[in-house]
Amino acid sequence: MKLAGRLILLAVAWATLSAQREPILVPAVSQSRIEVRQGFTGARLLLYGAVIDPSATGRAGDYDIVVVLKGPTEPVRIREKERIVGIWANAGSSDFRSAPAFFAVASSRPVGEIVDQRTAAIYELGTDFIQLSPSGQIDPEEQARFAQGLVELRRRQGLYQENPRGVSIAEKVLYQARIDLPSNVTTGRYTAETFAIARGRVLASATARIEVVKAGLEGQVVSAAQRWSFLYGLGAIALSLGMGWLAGRLFARA
Repeated sequence: MKLAGRLILLAVAWATLSAQREPILVPAVSQSRIEVRQGFTGARLLLYGAVIDPSATGRAGDYDIVVVLKGPTEPVRIREKERIVGIWANAGSSDFRSAPAFFAVASSRPVGEIVDQRTAAIYELGTDFIQLSPSGQIDPEEQARFAQGLVELRRRQGLYQENPRGVSIAEKVLYQARIDLPSNVTTGRYTAETFAIARGRVLASATARIEVVKAGLEGQVVSAAQRWSFLYGLGAIALSLGMGWLAGRLFARA
């Protein structure tokens, strides 16, 4: 009975492998850890890998590749300014619970030529499809306007990027994409999602992770502040009081 059971399991496994017809993505990154030191001017990240076709029909060249690199999410408040009697003043604001600090998309051709808007929205295949998670009650039109303002602001800062020809595919199997991280990039965990798409449908996806961390003296200070937050706070207060007392003494003598 045991032998018969094993034979049945092997038969099921073989049938499953034989029935596999979708591509398999094997992703990799040039740097899984990026250190931000004093004078950091940015970094160029290479994301590459292979598209494996289990059916061995050589159809890999028919696939499009889209790579989405996202940074850690953070709450953001966007304020709108209005000129009132010659003075710029805050006219309104909107809060977002989880906006990515960095967002970049690279594709083998324009995303609009690869998938429809519904599929692009599901997988966030573009800066127009970022899921920003707004908070509070706000008119949908106002919400869309503030979201567009946030995306445009971060585009100018180099934090939101799109490259519709940023992925190259060689030998119908290998792909690679280069994404630039600016000097003002936020530290934290980044995820690089790669999608293999054919005929408007996502056939396979894979994820790689990258850590962006502070290094050197600045990194040691940040690490100490996180590890001994109470003592760090007391030290900061003592330093502020000491500097204030010293400044008072110097001005008193003058």
